Amino acid sequence: MEATSRSRRTLGAAAAALGLAAAALWTGLGNAPEAGAAASVPTPDHVVVVVMENHAYDQVIGSSSAPYLNSLKAGGANLTAMYAETHPSQPNYFALFSGSTQGVTDDGCYTPGFSSAPNLASELAAAGKSWASYNEDLPSQGSTTCSSGDYARKHNPWFGFSNVPTSSAYTFGQFPTDYTKLPKVSFVVPDLCNDMHDCSVSTGDTWLKNKLGAYATWAKTHNSVLAVTFDEDNRLAGNRIATVLYGQPVKPGSSSATRYSHYSLLRTLEDMYGTAHAGNAASASDITGIWAS
Repeated sequence: MEATSRSRRTLGAAAAALGLAAAALWTGLGNAPEAGAAASVPTPDHVVVVVMENHAYDQVIGSSSAPYLNSLKAGGANLTAMYAETHPSQPNYFALFSGSTQGVTDDGCYTPGFSSAPNLASELAAAGKSWASYNEDLPSQGSTTCSSGDYARKHNPWFGFSNVPTSSAYTFGQFPTDYTKLPKVSFVVPDLCNDMHDCSVSTGDTWLKNKLGAYATWAKTHNSVLAVTFDEDNRLAGNRIATVLYGQPVKPGSSSATRYSHYSLLRTLEDMYGTAHAGNAASASDITGIWAS
């Protein structure tokens, strides 16, 4: 009986020790950094993605017509092997936003809310993170009109999803001047002139400097990122496009020759905030090698 009692006391002490160890482990997990973000990418306070139009990499990077964008490259990161998925414009926007072209093959005016597929905005919402788009010349917040002046909805894929509130699509005039009020992730879409589609590279470059230069400067000291990419090339360069990232989490003067796509950029945004992966982003690689330690 005495041996049995000693055995029970030994087992009880071991169980208590195990319980304390488990409690300590749980407490440690509770004090761990924000869950979900991939170890290979940072977790910025804000990311602003700007999508420009219809120019190949060599028409922009190194061009005297794009001094501001090239200054962002010099002070940030340059992706030298970034590629769009297809032609024309609209399917690429859907790919960047949802990891799939969603069956869209042209620039036609789609039916609003035709898809309920996962996308960046719905994933961020599910993870408790904020999202918005800022669309130049959009007639009014949430408007689903196909076109108006230099505005074209073919560059605004968020209206195609029933799980993205139309109210999250703002006019560019509503872009905050107090950048702390920006959502975690936002997309900025210039109009058909300022995105270089109908006007020159110089026009778009000047617009970037005048409209987002102050944010870029602020991002450099406020753990935030400006990403400038293109929807497609000019159909003459294998769909190789320019993509530049700038901000405090970005290593100045860095570059990557790894082949990336819109799906890679989407995957990186998802992994920054620990969301699920939409469509082809699930099999894409994070953008790495350009982040400050």
